[in-house]
Amino acid sequence: MPDPLVLIISGLLLLVLGGAAGVIARAVIVEKGFGKTQADAKKIIDEAVKTAEKTKKEALLETKQEIHHLRMELDKETKERKKEISVQENKTLQREQALDNRAANLDKREHNIDRKEESLEQKKQALDEKNSKLESLIEEQSTKLQEIAQTTVEEARAQIFARVEGEMTQEIAQYIKEEEEKAKLDVDKKAKHLLAYSMQKYAQDVTSERTVSVVNLPTDDMKGRIIGREGRNIRTIEALTGVDLIIDDTPEAVVLSGFDPIRREIAKRTIETLVSDGRIHPGRIEEVVEKSREEIDRFIRDRGEEAVFEVGIGRVHPDLVKLLGRLHFRTSYGQNVLKHSIECAFLAGKMAVEIGEDEILARRAALLHDIGKAVDHEVEGSHVDIGVNIANRYKEPLAVVDAIASHHGESEAKTIIAVLVAAADALSAARPGARSESLDSYIKRLEQLESLSNDFEGVEQAYAIQAGREVRVLVKPDKIDDALAHKLARDIKNKIEEQLSYPGTIKVTVIRETRAQDIAK
Repeated sequence: MPDPLVLIISGLLLLVLGGAAGVIARAVIVEKGFGKTQADAKKIIDEAVKTAEKTKKEALLETKQEIHHLRMELDKETKERKKEISVQENKTLQREQALDNRAANLDKREHNIDRKEESLEQKKQALDEKNSKLESLIEEQSTKLQEIAQTTVEEARAQIFARVEGEMTQEIAQYIKEEEEKAKLDVDKKAKHLLAYSMQKYAQDVTSERTVSVVNLPTDDMKGRIIGREGRNIRTIEALTGVDLIIDDTPEAVVLSGFDPIRREIAKRTIETLVSDGRIHPGRIEEVVEKSREEIDRFIRDRGEEAVFEVGIGRVHPDLVKLLGRLHFRTSYGQNVLKHSIECAFLAGKMAVEIGEDEILARRAALLHDIGKAVDHEVEGSHVDIGVNIANRYKEPLAVVDAIASHHGESEAKTIIAVLVAAADALSAARPGARSESLDSYIKRLEQLESLSNDFEGVEQAYAIQAGREVRVLVKPDKIDDALAHKLARDIKNKIEEQLSYPGTIKVTVIRETRAQDIAK
């Protein structure tokens, strides 16, 4: 492509030459026609030459500037293109690298899949071989069993059914026998009615009996005097004794509520004294409460001394005597702890005499074995640990300390006396009528019965009813049919007999129910 500068210069030269030629031609013509204008023509030519040169320089300068501007734009555009190309090259390299990595991963995955397929194929072949071997072994064993028993499969099945039928016949006979015994027990129902009625009366919730005392009043008008103006008397009694007074619609009675029996006894004696005296105001209440507290202290000491004298164990530290008296106000499962301790003392003494041990020491250890219960609500720790600390503080014999520490099996007994005390404690607590069954143990027994029944496959839910004398088992009808329901009842019965301890009998009832529903429109 020709250079633009050359073209411009050539055009200018042609223009100048053309102009000059025209001027010259005109000059010749004018010289011919007008000779006197020759000088003017020359001057014009000179001026034309100067103008042409000036125009040439200006055009050349403008051309150079235009060329420089074009080169600058070309360089800028070239740099931008190179930058874009570099970016595109980087992106292309990254994509190629990513594709390479993906291809490598795909190759690796394909290789792993091939290996897994080969492994699965090998395992499948091994399983096929094992299945074929098992089938052959089963067939061989079946043949051998038939040869040994000299019976066919149908004959063996018939024998099994006959044996099961015999077992079911025996179960039915046993059931009839149990029902007959149950009928015989009903005959003695009237004879035992009085005892059962007494047991029911005592087996109720004993919380109210053990935490509430009742003070009888001569008239209902006395309730207003106990309350006092704006309740100041009742607030004073409650503050000094730590017992809540409940004055309700109960005729001629005030109820004292509190978990500390000694405080309740102090409050009871205070109110009885105030009612008999007739003077009821805060100052008099303080005097009577203090007097009642002193009377209770003497009463506690008297009860402790009576227990020591009754058991006949000799000298006992006065503080221990007072703690023994406090046990008069403590109960365990409805059993008075002081009476329980005295009973244990006589039992342990009798057993000690039979085996040639020290009777007095055995009685002493048994009388003090629950001494920790006198203060267990005031000191942290179990009554066993508290009792051991008390016995050590008052320097009781080692056999006594050992009996206190081991009578619940928390530690191993080291002396014969400790073993005798543990046996006496168990006998005193387990004898008929000694203790009432706690609600916790009752609930635990029912939970064990339900949990045992729920462990069988196909059982949806089990419920213990009639105080644990019957368990009703609801089964899933799609998993347990009618025949399996009878077997399930027998299995549950056997498991109850093996794992649970219970009085009387427990009836097992399996319920299978299938419901079909539709809606008429």
